[in-house]
Amino acid sequence: MTVPGSAHLVLAPGVVHLNEPAAVFEAMLSGWARQQKSRLLAEATIEPRMSLVRRFAAFAESPPWDWTAGDVEDFTASLMSGEDRLAPSTIRGYHLTLRLFCDYLLDGRYGWIAQWEERFGTIPAQVCHDYNTAAHLVEYEGRPARRPFSYDEVETLFGFLDDRVETIARSGRKGALAALRDAQMVKTAYAFGLRRRELCCLDVVDLRPNPRMPDWGTYGAVHVRYAKSSRGSSPRRRTVLAVPEFDWVIAGLRQWVEQARPLLKPGPRQALWLTERKAQVSVKTVDKRFAFLRDQAGLSKDLSLHCLRHSYVTHLIEFGYPERFVTEQVGHSYASTTAIYTSVSNDFKTKTLQAALNRVYGTHPTHGARQDGRPRELPHGGDDKREDL
Repeated sequence: MTVPGSAHLVLAPGVVHLNEPAAVFEAMLSGWARQQKSRLLAEATIEPRMSLVRRFAAFAESPPWDWTAGDVEDFTASLMSGEDRLAPSTIRGYHLTLRLFCDYLLDGRYGWIAQWEERFGTIPAQVCHDYNTAAHLVEYEGRPARRPFSYDEVETLFGFLDDRVETIARSGRKGALAALRDAQMVKTAYAFGLRRRELCCLDVVDLRPNPRMPDWGTYGAVHVRYAKSSRGSSPRRRTVLAVPEFDWVIAGLRQWVEQARPLLKPGPRQALWLTERKAQVSVKTVDKRFAFLRDQAGLSKDLSLHCLRHSYVTHLIEFGYPERFVTEQVGHSYASTTAIYTSVSNDFKTKTLQAALNRVYGTHPTHGARQDGRPRELPHGGDDKREDL
């Protein structure tokens, strides 16, 4: 039985190559790419893997059939040295890629072992083992500096975004629409807990009504069609409901869709977030714009747009929403992932404990603690009443 990625599918028999090792190595990569495509993996997954294998081969200065475990250890040491040392999670991903490539070559169904023995007289070996690769020991491997925005930081960011729109609009300079779009994109990411790609890929038709809140019109929910995918599957879809604590986002979305966006003359284009050239805003552009706005607002460089998603989860938990509801809202498969995103404040913990003491022991709050146990008000979206665009 022939399987995708087999040696005879990418190596023509009887052909003499001027540089046989290089030709066979490229054939291996081509076969591995076929095998991964047959698993419906995306090009965005396959290409970085191929690049890493080529990078490792260049580092080891040898083809795969001459690799050793020592090459992996030396490669890892190089990745961990210098100012540009990589994060442990990145290195672990590199190890996994090399292990997968070696597993593919050593699988007898693909015929590479026979090719090696016939052409080079060598027997291959797996070079990635438990003793020389990074283990996945903890759920979250991100940088410790990455954290949710505090309430004050969210208010600072939103206040800066609103003031920036007002300043540009009153000055008469070009860019008021772009400033309003940037402000509303950031607020929408926070108010619905969206990932960057989910935010950028929204269309106008993805804005949905909430039957229980007719006053919100078509802005009571967001249908996410480009969520995270896994193991070659299509992007998972979900509908994120607007919650009362974030109802300020409704006015902002309505203003953008009904007043500001038409000024760009989008025509038949359905993309919710358009540039002044009528192109859909890309993830790369959002990253650059957010970094600029964050720095201008005087916030920490460790805070990224994705940190607002962490803030969304944390603030909903602090406001008393059930964990299952929050997990569904953000599109996590497991509650344990949502738990990683949650970083409730010490103030919330104290109030929760005080409420438990009251419930169990019938005591009363002391030292000025609030009796309702509710967290402070969530940041609002600012004043969206701007007519001078």
